[in-house]
Amino acid sequence: MCGIFGIVMRDEQRLGELLTEAARRLSYRGYDSVGCATLRDDGTIDLRKDVGKVGDVAERLGFAEMVGRRGMVQLRWATFGAPSQVNAQPHLDSDGDMVGAHNGNVVNNIELRQEFMAEGMVVRSTNDGESCVHAVERYVDQGHEMLEAIRRAYDDLEGDYAFVIGRRGEDRLYALKKGSGLVVGLAEDATCVSSDLPSILPITRRIVRVQDGEIAVLEHTGVELWRAEDGEQVEREPETITESMESVERGSYPHFMLKEIHEQPQVARELVHLLESSPHVSPVVERMAQARHLYLIGCGTSYHACMLGSVYLGRLAGRAAVPVLAPQFVPQYGGAVGPDDVGIFVSQSGETKDVLNAVEVAQERGMTVLGLVNVLGSTLMNESERYLPLACGYEISVPATKTFMNQVLAFLYLALRMGNQETDMLAGLPELLERTIEDVEPQMETLEPVLVGPDDLYCLGYGLTYPIALEGALKLKEVTYAHCEGMLSTEFKHGPLSAVDDGYPVIFVAGPEDVPLLVSGINETTCRGGRAIVVGEPDSRLEANADDLVGLPEVGPLLNPLLATIPLQLLSYRLSVARGYNPDFPRNLSKTLTVD
Repeated sequence: MCGIFGIVMRDEQRLGELLTEAARRLSYRGYDSVGCATLRDDGTIDLRKDVGKVGDVAERLGFAEMVGRRGMVQLRWATFGAPSQVNAQPHLDSDGDMVGAHNGNVVNNIELRQEFMAEGMVVRSTNDGESCVHAVERYVDQGHEMLEAIRRAYDDLEGDYAFVIGRRGEDRLYALKKGSGLVVGLAEDATCVSSDLPSILPITRRIVRVQDGEIAVLEHTGVELWRAEDGEQVEREPETITESMESVERGSYPHFMLKEIHEQPQVARELVHLLESSPHVSPVVERMAQARHLYLIGCGTSYHACMLGSVYLGRLAGRAAVPVLAPQFVPQYGGAVGPDDVGIFVSQSGETKDVLNAVEVAQERGMTVLGLVNVLGSTLMNESERYLPLACGYEISVPATKTFMNQVLAFLYLALRMGNQETDMLAGLPELLERTIEDVEPQMETLEPVLVGPDDLYCLGYGLTYPIALEGALKLKEVTYAHCEGMLSTEFKHGPLSAVDDGYPVIFVAGPEDVPLLVSGINETTCRGGRAIVVGEPDSRLEANADDLVGLPEVGPLLNPLLATIPLQLLSYRLSVARGYNPDFPRNLSKTLTVD
């Protein structure tokens, strides 16, 4: 999500082409706008930015003409502030003496903007990247040098972010890391900094990894690292990168799907921060509460999130919410909805044709359209009366993983708020997700040889875990091409049980409240020779009755479905690779379906 690149050269030169190429190499992260700034030896700052793709904006605004000894480029994935020229980064301070850009989310952006305006600063956008610049400006105006001003700004900026900033009349750039990625590259007569390695490696393979809470001071001769907390200098030896460019884009992961599974704790953390600070949550909850009928509309993975959202709303807020597959919404409810009804339309891309068709009919009937969407600037966002961002960044792998996690998390948050319950339980979710990934990966390695052969299996759940069973079955179908049917566990005995024979695999997703019920289903499977594989919290009853138990951290019924998602994603990934397929690009599928 977003990307920044900055460089300090020994001599002034045309930097535009170099900055444009750096932006191209970061474009895999996803973005909606691009901006470029150079700081010239004559003390001027040349800033050019707009909405659009790197090549189009660079050609239209003449990036290639830009000259300077220092420069920066930023790709923005909109979170705070809609995609627009004024919200595109980099940003200037009030007087145009400094320019900076960031990656990540500053979650107290709204409060900071109000403070800055009250202090007389010129605030031009609603974007949190500008808040990073003004946070430094505040302390520069008080007489502090840049390094000290950045140290103080560190405490004012809440969230997970990294930013780079430069000032007229200096020969340095400064970069700060707090949660988001930041790497420094050391070349002959140049030093650069970036969100990620792909933009650095064409320039140099000698790098220094900046750690959280550190400020990097870049000069063309090298870099100094300073701790924001106490102002002490940090010594760190450079390392040399030997990996290929393709592997660098994926980091240490062989596929984007695995990388994105591992990114779920971080994007969950960012979404919780965003929702806690968003001014849109209260109006959304209020409108949901006022609805005559409430519908949750999506397709595929997003529909499964709607199903779990419906269970959360009924359980926590005492509110009935109807989950509906988007193409079925029109024939089933299109003639019945009206101005008193509310629909939450859910889409990773915001461009799914089935969802937009349902939105069109809902609007014709006067129904309130609310959006839950990952891509800001998308059609769904623009058509929604109000929307909440999923804050997942770009999801390259076709199978949705982190977007599903944050869709479910958003529904849980809304249900808690609508039920006037505390949301504190969500603060520890990122660490629980990290622990789950660490704990279950070895268990998936054990299950791989058991499940790599069968072309037919079931995934069963009940209550809160029923939607997770459906999503797990979908993931297995998507990337392994085996037929896996997701089903309510109590329905299994009403027909599909006939398929079970020796070794037939059945996966049970067990919520901690539903163990007695699932034990019956497990034994209906095992007594017929089937193999019962259970995903659930440690429980002596499950251990005694199942063939395999994939243990999850003990968190209770509400967070259990989110943790249970992880092993099913990892299992799907491992089986896909073991079968010789590329899980990032399964056959016959597209990330965004724009046809009926």
